Amino acid sequence: MRPRAVVKQALAMGLDMIAICDHNSAENVASFMGAGSKGGLTVLPGMEVTSKEEIHLIALFSRQEDCMALQELIYRNLPGENVEEVFGRQTMVNEKDETIGVNRKMLIGATLLPIEQIVSVVGSLGGVTIASHIDRQAFSLLGQLGFIPEGMPLDGLEISPRTPEEEARERFHSYRRFSFVRSSDAHYLEDIGKSFTHFLLEKATSEEVKMALHRQEGRKVLEQ
Repeated sequence: MRPRAVVKQALAMGLDMIAICDHNSAENVASFMGAGSKGGLTVLPGMEVTSKEEIHLIALFSRQEDCMALQELIYRNLPGENVEEVFGRQTMVNEKDETIGVNRKMLIGATLLPIEQIVSVVGSLGGVTIASHIDRQAFSLLGQLGFIPEGMPLDGLEISPRTPEEEARERFHSYRRFSFVRSSDAHYLEDIGKSFTHFLLEKATSEEVKMALHRQEGRKVLEQ
């Protein structure tokens, strides 16, 4: 998963915009954004945060510094050290695809932060918060809690590629007030672009994505 390779594959699949959302870290965001800028692809800085309830949340931003501010909070509340023999090496790369370091933190683990605090902080930083793969049992909001807490200011809900759209709309009909999105959740190059969301936006920013998710001022998520 090197920056130039990811950008090349995304463009080959006809994507205009992607987001880099490593688990509990944004160390590689700058490299991917740089490679995207040179290749003509918008790369939003992001993160997939794990709450203390073991719920995955996608956080998207337009500005790298806002994403790094979230990372600072996450790192202060992320216990443990990675065991490479079990979970693999967590490399940091530059935009030339060169390895420049190794992250020793236990990125695969849960933070000490409750879901409400994570959603609040992302919102205060001007970001977008989407509940990850709600159709999965493991590490999902519905899988862990069984419901979406009343008044939680989520911006959208993600459906994983494994669930057909018609099935998702029927299964999660009670949450139709939220916009549904799909993403590849790619961990391998060949998975990039296999699942995606069409947005009607004026420009490729997280602010515009947020407006689309809330159906504001003509922006919207288009039917797939």
